[in-house]
Amino acid sequence: MTACLTRGGRPAFVVNVEVFLERDSRWLLIQRGSGEAHAAGLLAGVGGKVETDGAGVDVLEETARREVAEEIGVDLTGVELAYVESGFFVTDDGDPVINVVFRGQMPAHATPVAASPQEVAGFVWLTAAEAEADDDCPPWVVRSLRRAAY
Repeated sequence: MTACLTRGGRPAFVVNVEVFLERDSRWLLIQRGSGEAHAAGLLAGVGGKVETDGAGVDVLEETARREVAEEIGVDLTGVELAYVESGFFVTDDGDPVINVVFRGQMPAHATPVAASPQEVAGFVWLTAAEAEADDDCPPWVVRSLRRAAY
């Protein structure tokens, strides 16, 4: 028997997927929109929540592909996504989150755009060292990016 834990009718935790995309030894980081509930204005990988209608095989990878398409307009069909790490945190709003991080190659023909301006204010291409030196790149993103880079 399987039990589904809930808090006030919501899932007990959020499952989030984050993707770091590499091209020419540089990593695409988005600047989160100013209206985002968590880490607004800071740099991050592309990502978002697993949706309840997304249940199925490879749900984490499919969520990663969907979020990349929605947020930066890049189709990752056929791009191998490699697991980097997972972690747990609590948002500023008190939501517990399981975060799963992947890495992949940015397709050579792809040109990312801020397709969802409310979620993505802009983006930058940085090396892991440049990200570490950037005041807008939080330590948890630097840690994940360093792990993705090696």
